[in-house]
Amino acid sequence: MTVVGIGIDVVSIPEFAEQLAQPGTTFADRFTVGERRDSAAGTAEDARHLAGRWAAKEAVIKAWSVSRFARSPVMPEIRHSDIEVVTDTWGRPAIRLGGEIGRHLEGSTVHISLTHDGSIAAAVAVLEDEPAG
Repeated sequence: MTVVGIGIDVVSIPEFAEQLAQPGTTFADRFTVGERRDSAAGTAEDARHLAGRWAAKEAVIKAWSVSRFARSPVMPEIRHSDIEVVTDTWGRPAIRLGGEIGRHLEGSTVHISLTHDGSIAAAVAVLEDEPAG
């Protein structure tokens, strides 16, 4: 496997919390049921947790975008809910891809790292794939 893309994203937790709290917002629908269930829903930690997941989703999209440099996009739109952040028994994150992005990245490996510091959540994604040719 070869690294074909790296993506990073940084999210302001207070601004993210405002988006989640907007009356009538469907922003939370961009997360899977599992991500919402695992987010400590209804607590002050909810926005912090989901902000980290949002940063991870954006970092994955950026890593994939970098891997397609100088080539046209293969999807007009990416559904964020097709990029799921899951954790193992010890809380270590991993990415599970579904839908159209899952089909496009079948056989690829995505590594993810999340962090929180004060009012900031951030994530780095590394995309590995077999070399072309």
